[in-house]
Amino acid sequence: MHPKKNVLSANFKLGFLGAGQLARMSGLQAFRYGIQVGVFSDRKENEPVQFITPFSQTGSFDSVEDLITFAETCDVLTLENEFIGSEILKEVQEKSGTPIFPSPDSFALIENKLIEKKTFESAGIAVTPYALMETEDDLEAFGEAHGWPFMLKSSKGGYDGYGNETVENINEAVMAYDNLGGNSDQDIIAEAFVDFTKELAVQVARNETGHVVYPCCETVQKNHICVGVQSPASIDASVQDEAQQLAVKAAEAIDGKGIFAFEFFLTKDNELLLNESAPRPHNSGHYTIEGCITSQFENHVRAVMGLPLGSSELCSTAIAMINLLGTDERNAQIDNAMESLRSTDGHLHIYGKLDSRKGRKMGHFTLLGENMAETYERAQQLTQEIRI
Repeated sequence: MHPKKNVLSANFKLGFLGAGQLARMSGLQAFRYGIQVGVFSDRKENEPVQFITPFSQTGSFDSVEDLITFAETCDVLTLENEFIGSEILKEVQEKSGTPIFPSPDSFALIENKLIEKKTFESAGIAVTPYALMETEDDLEAFGEAHGWPFMLKSSKGGYDGYGNETVENINEAVMAYDNLGGNSDQDIIAEAFVDFTKELAVQVARNETGHVVYPCCETVQKNHICVGVQSPASIDASVQDEAQQLAVKAAEAIDGKGIFAFEFFLTKDNELLLNESAPRPHNSGHYTIEGCITSQFENHVRAVMGLPLGSSELCSTAIAMINLLGTDERNAQIDNAMESLRSTDGHLHIYGKLDSRKGRKMGHFTLLGENMAETYERAQQLTQEIRI
């Protein structure tokens, strides 16, 4: 069911499949509307959302029965990650009667990297050169066609540097293929290295009331992990517009309902290549909490509930976001955060994860300013001493 027109009910429960920081930040927006939040986690330990709602269930994303039990307690379900199969989602929706957004049919078009690239290619959107790898000859041929090094990726489940490896030669490619599960029935795709100048991202919120497209931002990457975001991206207005148009086109290609993120490479020839998509809020859009009139998280809730979407207009000329990554292996605590808290236009977010690991996303810091270079540099300075 959906909320009745012009009604927000305190008895309405929005359920999240996944219990990490993305669901937590979306859940906080759901609470603003006075509705209830349910969460389904596939982990035994306490996850960020489980601390803020009493409606929590632990089970397996592979268990239709577990998911149906949860779905029957909710009015609408939505995704926090892509670790579930579309066929399972379809069965859960049919047997529980609880709608899921993005829909299982939309999710099926992007649920792994191979299907995703075929979907967007079919829609006339240029993507990173790729191929499915099945044999050593395939690996050799891709290297000859596109040059070494190239990237090997597990088609399902990779994130933040996990599930992919850069390979310099055929020996490394054979080893990486095995490491990623290629010899255990996991689809492995090869992606050519793109000679790009910037990595860009655009978020799109879409439902039956219309769509909203966010500014094109630039993501700053280190070791395959996003360490920062600058919005708007320092690119020509024409490229900004084209990225937004391609993102909307991609969301329409899957008839998506919800919030979506699309990541692009900008080549030296000023060509945009769609690299990856996400059917959920995305790290590249965390800056929107303070940086836009309506955050990606609020529009996530609005979109899946069939509510009118909010404005994506920027609140400042320059917005910088710094990811706060784990620095120590220990129980999570944040040290040396006082400078970031003293900054007038700075906003500190900690996700509530119990354990810190080096490189794990533990929070973020957003700074609003007028000049992008100065704002980003200042945000780095305010967070450089933080240890988590």
